[in-house]
Amino acid sequence: MDLKFNNSRKYISITVPSKTQTMSPHIKSIDDIVVLGMNLSKFNKVTQFFICVAGVFVFYLIYGYLQELIFSMESFKSYGWYLTLVQFAFYSIFGLIELQLIQDKRRRIPGKTYMIIAFLTVGTMGLSNTSLGYLNYPTQVIFKCCKLIPVMLGGVFIQGKRYNIADVSAAICMSLGLIWFTLADSTIAPNFNLTGVVLISLALCADAVIGNVQEKAMKLHNASNSEMVLYSYSIGFVYILLGLTCTSGLGPAVTFCAKNPIRTYGYAFLFSLTGYFGISFVLALIKIFGALIAVTVTTGRKAMTIVLSFIFFAKPFTFQYVWSGLLVVLGIFLNVYSKNMDKIRLPSLYDLINKSVEARKSRTLAQTV
Repeated sequence: MDLKFNNSRKYISITVPSKTQTMSPHIKSIDDIVVLGMNLSKFNKVTQFFICVAGVFVFYLIYGYLQELIFSMESFKSYGWYLTLVQFAFYSIFGLIELQLIQDKRRRIPGKTYMIIAFLTVGTMGLSNTSLGYLNYPTQVIFKCCKLIPVMLGGVFIQGKRYNIADVSAAICMSLGLIWFTLADSTIAPNFNLTGVVLISLALCADAVIGNVQEKAMKLHNASNSEMVLYSYSIGFVYILLGLTCTSGLGPAVTFCAKNPIRTYGYAFLFSLTGYFGISFVLALIKIFGALIAVTVTTGRKAMTIVLSFIFFAKPFTFQYVWSGLLVVLGIFLNVYSKNMDKIRLPSLYDLINKSVEARKSRTLAQTV
């Protein structure tokens, strides 16, 4: 748009570019949904859905497989923080590359805010990775499904919020499912350690906070995803590097990984790349179909991850895992339902009774005729 001012005649000339003219790369059409260079807007809704679901399942299943594969090396289990350092380095590089593809490269969010976000990101991913040295992978995934619990506790004690019966029921189902799953794990898993439960619980708390902080910062300052990734992960990289240096944990980890570069750095690269690609398809699902569909798809992906974990990696199994997992899934459904009550209308008991009576009347009438 061109604005021309003329003081003598006092008029403003406004020129609007035609559709054929090139628009700034930073300003995209509201209909354009581009994922990994692929414009999904060219496809119909059904095709878009299947492409997004395929992307989520493929990339995140590979992500989970590689994460468990890395920690299947017995000697690597004590180097969870170093894996997080390498992951942060790769994410920073990916964010820098993506940021170069857009025209506006300015940092919009203040540095102090990024320092807080980076600290929370370090807590979320570092503690989550480290917990795998103490827990079975399925147990970690079940815990990660239950972010609602720390979110609700924070809302009650910090903000004084009140929740409806569906949210409370969801939290109760998730809590009971977690307790049952953890008890089953402690009974049959030879490497169960309560330290892992503490670590993944702290990671959940950090994850519950970081989402709100990121969303508020990005909306307030109109920042891009690539900017958020670049600065939060690069600052987080510095945090972890300083921490490992001060605790003398850097040297042994570097030495170990140098002896197994393919199984450590090679897997870590693919692990980071698939995680970075996976989140792109999740964001596309949210934008096109909404959070309800996105949560349903990601929950299905987590269930598939647990199943594949038992198939590809030998570990003890008990049906208590199944029943406790179903409790957690019920809790997730109740949480989604509470946020979409206007879209999801479950039949009441009164409606069910009426339908039953009408069905009997119809059958009686048909028999009479």
